Amino acid sequence: MEVLDLARWQFGITTVYHFLMVPLTIGLSILVAGMQTAWVRKGDERYYRMTRFWGKLLLVNFAMGVVTGIVQEFQFGMNWSAYSRFVGDVFGAPLAMEGLVAFFVESTFLGLWIFGWDRLPKRVHLACAWAFSLATVASAYFILAANSWMQHPVGAEFVDGRPTMTSIWAVLTNSTALAAIPHTIAGAFAVAAAFLVGIACWHLWRKRNTDDLDRPVWRSSVKLGAWTGAVAFAVLAITGDFQGKLMFEQQPMKMAAAEALCHTEQPASFSIVAVGDVADADCDSVKTFNVPALLSFLAHGDFTTEVKGIDELVGEYQERYGTHYPNDPALGELAGKPVDYVPSLPVTYWGFRIMIGFGALGAAIGMAALWLTRGGRIPESRWFPRLALAGIALPFIANSAGWIFTEMGRQPFVVVPNPTGVDGVWMYTATAVSDLTTGEVWTSLLALTSVYAVLAAVEVFLIVRYVRGGVEAVLPPESDPDDKQGSGDALAFAY
Repeated sequence: MEVLDLARWQFGITTVYHFLMVPLTIGLSILVAGMQTAWVRKGDERYYRMTRFWGKLLLVNFAMGVVTGIVQEFQFGMNWSAYSRFVGDVFGAPLAMEGLVAFFVESTFLGLWIFGWDRLPKRVHLACAWAFSLATVASAYFILAANSWMQHPVGAEFVDGRPTMTSIWAVLTNSTALAAIPHTIAGAFAVAAAFLVGIACWHLWRKRNTDDLDRPVWRSSVKLGAWTGAVAFAVLAITGDFQGKLMFEQQPMKMAAAEALCHTEQPASFSIVAVGDVADADCDSVKTFNVPALLSFLAHGDFTTEVKGIDELVGEYQERYGTHYPNDPALGELAGKPVDYVPSLPVTYWGFRIMIGFGALGAAIGMAALWLTRGGRIPESRWFPRLALAGIALPFIANSAGWIFTEMGRQPFVVVPNPTGVDGVWMYTATAVSDLTTGEVWTSLLALTSVYAVLAAVEVFLIVRYVRGGVEAVLPPESDPDDKQGSGDALAFAY
């Protein structure tokens, strides 16, 4: 493989792995803050025990997210230094704001929350939980603002061969970012919801024939998770529709690739599923099952809009951005070769459907669990906990598929041209990679993948350990929720 391919694989592996932690941290941190709020307001020990148990799992996940997230920042200098030089004046600003503002707020108030159980007044301690959870949302916002600029560059002018920022406000209020943030947060809630439902259902079933002190904890967790998942999926559908209309305007090739729409249609049908090789750019071997005119509605809000196909868009892209890569030896085997403006159709087509299908299935499992446990019921079947636990994976897969579709759907660009923006503010992925040897990239790829595999084993071990232990495994000895004068030893035990 060439340096470009290896660098993309490395970034893809580390990013997808890191993003497994991100949505769970965002969604679970807000739900845990809500649990603690219920305890402070009502004084019900059930909510205290919920806060302790789910808070412990949150901390394990957050720690792994921090470790894997640090690598993400360094990769821009390792394998993508040409990209960093080109966009640094703009791209670096939201990344710096995320590190200097959001992450420090997260870390500070998380530390106060961890060590403040027996030292801070209840309401002050609760405020720390909310400050931490809201800071995770702010962190996501700044990261999404940076990513959205790559998808739709705004607030910049082209000076001396590279973009120069003219308005940080334009970057932070980019329409692409404003659409992405509620969609991403809803996806985070979907992940956290499935996490609650799966684990709580397993505990209910495991102790169905015993007098379980924490049965109210698990029932409340199932209800919270199921309703959160249902609302999250509804928000995902609404925000996803808005994103689709932006994609039609800003990245028409990505929309055509999502549908494997080879030829222009008016009105355009939405493909439910395809049979055949969707990588066939002529669609000669593909049979699709369609909903007539639905794609036109998703693109423009009516049932008559024309949606351009891949073949027509390729000609437009070639006319505007060129037909060949620069004849630069740094581009390796791509030097002087024709530019392929078509993203990987199997990845974009099926990634889009996996995102929707798995997200919907995850929400459905949550509602099914709510129905099966209604009125104090606990199903006897072994399929009940198995289905609930399997449901945990579905929103994770949906989130990852959505991001893979988003990033691979913009290829061959790393900075996608803005159709109404400044000429020159775009960049091919092939020209963004560092001047490295394949051996150097192989070394970092194998090293990081190995380290991440070890970290994955550690996280799974810790999560499984604390899940199996239940609430009692995370409480300090002789824990009294109303006692703010616990010992330091108790704190060390709990966290």
